[in-house]
Amino acid sequence: QVQLVESGGGTVQAGGTLTLSCAASGRTFNMYALGWFRQAPDKEREFVATISWSAYNTYYADSVKGRFSTGRDDDANTMWLQMNNLGPEDTAVYYCAADRTPYRRDVALVGPEDLDWGQGTQVTVSS
Repeated sequence: QVQLVESGGGTVQAGGTLTLSCAASGRTFNMYALGWFRQAPDKEREFVATISWSAYNTYYADSVKGRFSTGRDDDANTMWLQMNNLGPEDTAVYYCAADRTPYRRDVALVGPEDLDWGQGTQVTVSS
């Protein structure tokens, strides 16, 4: 099991930029797909972005495509989510997640019980 800690959340005006980070510890990082999810008030948690174990593949939810980008630094055991042109609809608690099975490409295809989760970081976008 890996421990994940998100940082970088906060309040930003619409049109602004935030970069979230996720630091991992507890096991080897570089063999596992990673991803980001978010949960807005009174809504279910939804997929945001994922990066494959090799870092060759990234996938994004349609709602963030072209605005958000994700990456990983396996030497530092970190991943990030850069969020540009934020809007009020992006307000949510953002969670990073790591696959528990190695060598997969997309955490969106994995059930939540098969992922390790961070505690979440709040992102608030004011209009």
